Amino acid sequence: MLQFDVVIIGAGAAGLMCAAQSGYRGRKVAIVDMGKKVGRKILISGGGRCNFTNENAAPENYLCANPHFVKSSLSRYSQHDFIELVERHGLNYHHKTLGQLFCDNSAQDIVDILKTECEWAGVEIFLRNEVLNVERDEQGLYIVTTSEQTFSCTSLVVASGGLTMPKLGATPIGYKIAEQFGLKLLPTTAALVPFTLHDHDKARFEGLSGISVDSLVSSEDGTQFRENILFTHRGLSGPAILQISSFWQAGQAVSINLLPDTNVTDLLHDWRQNQGQKSVKNLLGQLLPKRFVEALINENSVPDKPANQLTHGEIDTIAATLSAWQIKPNGTEGYRTAEVTLGGVDSNELSSKTFEAKKAKGLYFIGEVTEVTGWLGGYNFQYAWSSGWACGQVC
Repeated sequence: MLQFDVVIIGAGAAGLMCAAQSGYRGRKVAIVDMGKKVGRKILISGGGRCNFTNENAAPENYLCANPHFVKSSLSRYSQHDFIELVERHGLNYHHKTLGQLFCDNSAQDIVDILKTECEWAGVEIFLRNEVLNVERDEQGLYIVTTSEQTFSCTSLVVASGGLTMPKLGATPIGYKIAEQFGLKLLPTTAALVPFTLHDHDKARFEGLSGISVDSLVSSEDGTQFRENILFTHRGLSGPAILQISSFWQAGQAVSINLLPDTNVTDLLHDWRQNQGQKSVKNLLGQLLPKRFVEALINENSVPDKPANQLTHGEIDTIAATLSAWQIKPNGTEGYRTAEVTLGGVDSNELSSKTFEAKKAKGLYFIGEVTEVTGWLGGYNFQYAWSSGWACGQVC
């Protein structure tokens, strides 16, 4: 049996950060992971360039049963702290819209920084080690049995992630450990994920795959996001759709304002009066992708006639279509393409300062395995860094 002070299950963002912090405190730390390499999800994130944090990260950018829980960890290790870390390692990065920060070169740079931190802190990493069983002995030590060996430790940190991207090895092991020790789980579902459409809607928008439109998308609870939507051969994707998916529930519709900066009713009246000889199709084609306008005309949502022939009723219909287009998704693409898992270990079961389970001394849960879910745009990585750092100070 290999004896360590700390065993961390999962060599992802939260686990690597936690391991380095704990190792720097003089703790003997092991990371176990079933994969062939560390940071697999980091490597494919952000199109391979890793949107590693967001300059605007704040508690309101997260879904969590206990808002104070996120506030505590983010305030103790913020995006500015992580930026300072990567700058210390000489990372070249750039700013994108809405506060997103990306590596100039490759997501591998972030993984290399974390690996270096772990090496400096004396962390031992055991790859290709699938966790088979966890138990606690009479002395209070945690015994972790993997496919390769057995570990004992006084502190066990579960950083196993959620259910997203099963091809990268996602498993429910973290949730099983939580249940084993009596912790409550909140229902899990795919989040930050594209929508699929019903067959009749797929037929309506056949041929629009690849078209992107700047839109304001709203869920039935009033949450709104302003970014692009993207038509795919399966349904709808794009940043605004991924964002709203975290707030959508099965059976609900989403409302899409396709011209969020325009009062469409006023615009149509202006066209009728001042550009009356021009067709509605051509005028709308100046504001929206032509293929999309043609699809609206083909399904009779927009009439194909000169602007001066529009009736008041037609103007109202067109305005409603473009300003509050209602679409009821069939579902989502699920964990296969989702960025994160919504739900997980109830934050009320954990200390907001240390991430230790209130019911099991020495047992910690950090990162995506907990029910904290951030917006798209680097927020989930920041929560991983913050939770890993906080746990690493005490485990």
